Amino acid sequence: MSLAPGRSNPARAQALAVAALSRPGSPFRALPERLLVVDAGWQRLTLIESGLEIADYPVSTAAAGIGGTENSMRTPPGWHAIHARIGDGAASGTVFESRKPTGASWRGEPLDADLILTRILTLEGLEDGVNRGPGHDSLERYIYIHGTNHEESLGHPASHGCVRMANADVIDLFARVRAGDPVVIAGEEAPPVA
Repeated sequence: MSLAPGRSNPARAQALAVAALSRPGSPFRALPERLLVVDAGWQRLTLIESGLEIADYPVSTAAAGIGGTENSMRTPPGWHAIHARIGDGAASGTVFESRKPTGASWRGEPLDADLILTRILTLEGLEDGVNRGPGHDSLERYIYIHGTNHEESLGHPASHGCVRMANADVIDLFARVRAGDPVVIAGEEAPPVA
């Protein structure tokens, strides 16, 4: 578990999750037993179980902000579920393309490319017209939680839409969650591109 001093705020993560229950498309009336909260404002991902923070990690959401429209390069808002867990047992730094290991490994060398590394949690939107359905579908947009070769940018919006994590952190998180676990992405939506 990665906890940056002064950055973990269980009350904030819990409050964001409770607030997300009132979203018009929320599939939940009460907080699920286990859920992930992606806080785009603080660039943190928190795992909550039975109302308690179990783990907290720095992340990077989209540099372009929050939004669910396809081709927007934004991180989609609202309620999702983990659709699939990919990469169980793969070595840290394993490079994935199209959700398959390529046989290549990232070993810390500087690269401009935005690699998908180590583990993948694919996200399925649960809110019609926001993150599910034509023009907004998180699964069809290939929105993931995944390891990154840009660990130095964690804590700052820097991705192309996915939720990036440190490779050690995504291994830890992957072992704690299951397909079907809810994920809520909280953050102010960026204005539409003109």
